[in-house]
Amino acid sequence: MEPRIGVYICHCGSNIAGTVDTTEVARFAQGLEGVIVARDYKFMCSDPGQELIKKDIRELGLNRVVVASCSPTMHEPTFRRASQEAGVNPYLFEMANIREQVSWVTEDKEKATEKAKALVSAAVKRVYYHQPLETKEVPVNPDTLVVGGGIAGIQAALKIADSEHKVYLVDREPSIGGHMAQLDKTFPTLDCSACILTPKMTQVGSHPFIELLTYSEVEEVSGFIGNFKVKIREKARYVNKELCTGCGLCQEKCPWKVDSEFEAGLSKRKAIYTPFAQAVPNVPVIDKEHCAYFLSGKCRACEKFCEAKAIDFEQKDRVIEVEVGSIIIATGFKLFDPTPIYAYGYKRLNNVITSLEFERMVNSAGPTEGNIVLKSGQEPKSIAIIHCVGSRDEKYHEYCSRVCCMHSMKFAHLIKEHTSADVYEFYIDIRSFGKGYEEFYNRVLSEGTVFIRGRPAEITDVAETPEEEGKLIVQFEDTLVGRQSRLPVDMVILSCALEPQLDTGAVAHLFNISRSADGFFMEKHPKLEPVSTMMDGIFLAGCCQSPKDIPDTVAQASAAAAEVLAMIGKGSVEIEAATAVVDERICSGCQVCRLVCPYNAIDFDEEKNVCRVNRTLCEACGACIAACFSHAVSLDHFTNEQIVAEMEGALV
Repeated sequence: MEPRIGVYICHCGSNIAGTVDTTEVARFAQGLEGVIVARDYKFMCSDPGQELIKKDIRELGLNRVVVASCSPTMHEPTFRRASQEAGVNPYLFEMANIREQVSWVTEDKEKATEKAKALVSAAVKRVYYHQPLETKEVPVNPDTLVVGGGIAGIQAALKIADSEHKVYLVDREPSIGGHMAQLDKTFPTLDCSACILTPKMTQVGSHPFIELLTYSEVEEVSGFIGNFKVKIREKARYVNKELCTGCGLCQEKCPWKVDSEFEAGLSKRKAIYTPFAQAVPNVPVIDKEHCAYFLSGKCRACEKFCEAKAIDFEQKDRVIEVEVGSIIIATGFKLFDPTPIYAYGYKRLNNVITSLEFERMVNSAGPTEGNIVLKSGQEPKSIAIIHCVGSRDEKYHEYCSRVCCMHSMKFAHLIKEHTSADVYEFYIDIRSFGKGYEEFYNRVLSEGTVFIRGRPAEITDVAETPEEEGKLIVQFEDTLVGRQSRLPVDMVILSCALEPQLDTGAVAHLFNISRSADGFFMEKHPKLEPVSTMMDGIFLAGCCQSPKDIPDTVAQASAAAAEVLAMIGKGSVEIEAATAVVDERICSGCQVCRLVCPYNAIDFDEEKNVCRVNRTLCEACGACIAACFSHAVSLDHFTNEQIVAEMEGALV
């Protein structure tokens, strides 16, 4: 069938028309081979704009469509759908980006118009060789895997489970709760963190549609959107969950102590332990690395005193295989370790502590029962809080961790509430961006907290005056007055950055998802698809995607759950038709394409000695095509003929 092409140039208000002569571009397009009609319109993505395309298809018999407007990421699905509704195969549509690639990169109208003509010509030449392709649908397994049991994972799991769909919630720790379980209060409302979190944890533990797998890790993931197969290793607790009553006698009688991770090392825990009192499940785990029985074959005190006979030193890891339709990654963050910042003296100077250590100190259920005390046991009379430790720093992390300003101000309020100490906050900029945050900042100001603009250069214990004896001295420059000063205080709190988990790279590889330059998992599009990943069917929630506070984490978790529920509700998903394909007649069976495929979408047929593409898994990245020595792999909708024609068209 002879191509009959319609070309439509969008003004995008003044975004394009302010720099590009759209009328001239439409006039130019009218003269290109195969073009039946060329028009310019103010907003092509609007309903009238789409109706314009549909009307021309019906009345002029168009069988191919080109729209020159914004990024295909924004509106390619819109125009494909409009073409399809009028009877044209959606893959007989092509889009030229004359906004981001033309009007937004120059102010020279003449040059912009010429470049727009070139891109339109390229699109017309390319669409001339397009072939109709057919998408297919695959069924969606209604079960969901949520990886990570912090507030993000808990929120996502509950939203899905409340709609009566099965959820597997996996967490590597003995209990769910994540970092939020360690907090005392939450800003700006100063709600008790445990009071908010514990009811949700209890709901998860007893929910009929949630299978809770704590002390477990995902080992293997295969399959594709709607049909993932996952292997999960549930590590041996050496405590029978079915028999344990949670009485705590085993922990009481255990003679061996190590630093408590939950208490940020401020107190000890036993070799058999539950992380905290409200743990879910309330079943202890034996720390094999510190248990005397596993180290020397002696002790077994916990077993002797357990009346329920729940201790099982012979327990083995259990590998569980589950099938799910979608996956939500909510693996959270790690707190930056400020030890490398030698000038701040962490672990070198007494009474220099991190934000998490202060959270546990001020918590009434913490190691000091909520008393803010120095190493000597005395109450401090002055405290300095340093913002942006590890954040907004080219040596460590360039990004803003978003929560530091607010939790530093929360600390100032709690210090004033618990003590009579003077509080000094050292900041670069105050970023109180959320609902009620600016009001909280003003409240802290009114309570007498002193804000000093400047990043301290050093914290030392070397006194220069009698007033500095026995104190920590913060050396800083107040950038508002341009003066360098020394401030003696009793305690320094370092508000540390949020950074990716140490195994983020391994997790990204396991789930075939990308990471941004800062190490966090990368979303598909920061505005249009902020919870999706490039791996269809896998979604992100919480601080594994970027630093964020609790409200934003909960909102993103709910959004990820909504994406999953939308898939489940539809019952099937459409698979992109533009995928790689192997010509088995010329495939040499070298399997190089299989090695380079980042999505594990290529299988090898040993009997025929050829490779085949699993079109459901393929994401059309093109790596296999570049790697194939035999030129046996091609990409539908991106054939050599189409690409060469596009290049020729651009050289008008």
